[in-house]
Amino acid sequence: MAKPLDVSDAQFEAEVLKSPLPVLVDFWAPWCGPCRMVAPIVEELAEEYHGRVKFVKVNTDENLDTAMRYGIRSIPTLLLFKDGQLVGSVIGFRPKSELKKLIEKALH
Repeated sequence: MAKPLDVSDAQFEAEVLKSPLPVLVDFWAPWCGPCRMVAPIVEELAEEYHGRVKFVKVNTDENLDTAMRYGIRSIPTLLLFKDGQLVGSVIGFRPKSELKKLIEKALH
């Protein structure tokens, strides 16, 4: 079963920016209600796109450097990276269909 990988500030460059696959990064925090709503959708997408897209989670409470670097002001924020470049973003809870559109753009 494909699960999103928890990534720290120290791992971000290796796991996200240097990944050969597109990477969807879920910026979240344990106290965030909408984050808990989006988490199962991200897990479903990780299953569906296994082997084609990497999914990671960054806890903004524990990884302030990365959150600040990307200007994360509200969570959940989902950022999509391809070849180390930011290619898309979604702020707040969104339906699965909208997240799939974002991912599909990076695959084509």
